[in-house]
Amino acid sequence: MIRAVLFDLDDTLFDHAGCARDALAATQRCHRSLSAMTFDALERTHATLLEELHADVMLGRVPLEEARRERFRRLLAVCGADVDDDLAAHVASTYRDAYLGARRPTAGTAALLAAVKQRARIGIISNNLLEEQQEKLRVCELESFVDALVVSEVVGVSKPDPEIFRVALDRLHCPAPEAVMVGDSWTADIAGARAAGIRAVWFNPTRVPRPEEAPVPQLHAFEPVSEAMKVIFGAHRH
Repeated sequence: MIRAVLFDLDDTLFDHAGCARDALAATQRCHRSLSAMTFDALERTHATLLEELHADVMLGRVPLEEARRERFRRLLAVCGADVDDDLAAHVASTYRDAYLGARRPTAGTAALLAAVKQRARIGIISNNLLEEQQEKLRVCELESFVDALVVSEVVGVSKPDPEIFRVALDRLHCPAPEAVMVGDSWTADIAGARAAGIRAVWFNPTRVPRPEEAPVPQLHAFEPVSEAMKVIFGAHRH
């Protein structure tokens, strides 16, 4: 019997990739210095820089705002712009404002959480900052569904470390065999959950190839909710 369902937040319940794409497009339109690259190339470079600097933020090496400015300083440099601190700060601010305005959940998230809530407790495990993730849940009107929000900033370890999964289970008063984890990252969410003894469901909306052969069911969308519920609660496996 499943008593707790754990979810990743970014690119699982929250459409981070879509928000970032919209914000970057708006930023490119506002700043000619970014037009030297095609949007696809700009998006790939931005995603790489974001991932690199996010690790430093999570480890407390760099404040979030400083990391954002540095990300756009590097992105502008790749585009061949003559970068100074003011330009980097201005472009970073444009992006941030656009990202905040674009925040939205993944399609079907609210309906899915409402359905899950009728059968199990809900936890979120995220490699991010507490305030940032609380705000996303508030803006997306998802916070009322969540029984436990566990973030790496507070716990001191990140997925895939099994410890952060154990913290979530403790807060939900649920043993590992009675929980399931749903997330988009094979390394962080799927491998991490399985290492903690938790059944995992891979959220794979872009249908990328499975990294390894493993008995892990997949979800490609949260709609229709009835089908997603069958996969999460084990009625059938994809």
